[in-house]
Amino acid sequence: MKYRFGIDIDGTVTSPTSLIPHINEQFNSELTLDDIKEYDLTAALPHLTQGEFYSWFRDSEPRIYAASPVSEHAKQILNTWKDQYELYYISARGDNVRDITLNWFEEHAIAYDHIELIGSHKKIETAKRHNVDLFFEDKHDNAVEIAEELDIPVILFDTPYNRETVPSNVVRVYDWLEAEQWVKNEFSLQETLNRK
Repeated sequence: MKYRFGIDIDGTVTSPTSLIPHINEQFNSELTLDDIKEYDLTAALPHLTQGEFYSWFRDSEPRIYAASPVSEHAKQILNTWKDQYELYYISARGDNVRDITLNWFEEHAIAYDHIELIGSHKKIETAKRHNVDLFFEDKHDNAVEIAEELDIPVILFDTPYNRETVPSNVVRVYDWLEAEQWVKNEFSLQETLNRK
């Protein structure tokens, strides 16, 4: 039996800096990732109303997602996992960007078994329905809720916008190499025990 991984896309498989050049260009700002202290990006742009920002984001979403760079080491690690684990991507993106998302995975040659765009940050039901054994996330409250509700470990990729405290089954990592090491330690041990 293969373990099934639930994997967020934006800020996890794609670089957490993906949006920043687009924001800087549109709003004539000079933000860096360190300036983004909250998941809600409008907190870093106090001169804008939420409506202005989200209207721009909705219009720009396809272009932003198509241009998103892959997080360092994500591709090589996910592709080495493809024969060993099932890779289920569960994203808050909406169905309106399904083709762009699938094209992005094809263009970057990143392995997947299933991609689900749920149009909401509420991922618990989808993760539960797909019976995932581990989740990868960058949004703090998602990581905590999934870990607590489903009683599974969650790998949280550290960013300036998710540094609140986490429960013991949320594992903070600083890059995909650390995530890979954690998976190797935890899941290889489990596989060995399951075979006995």
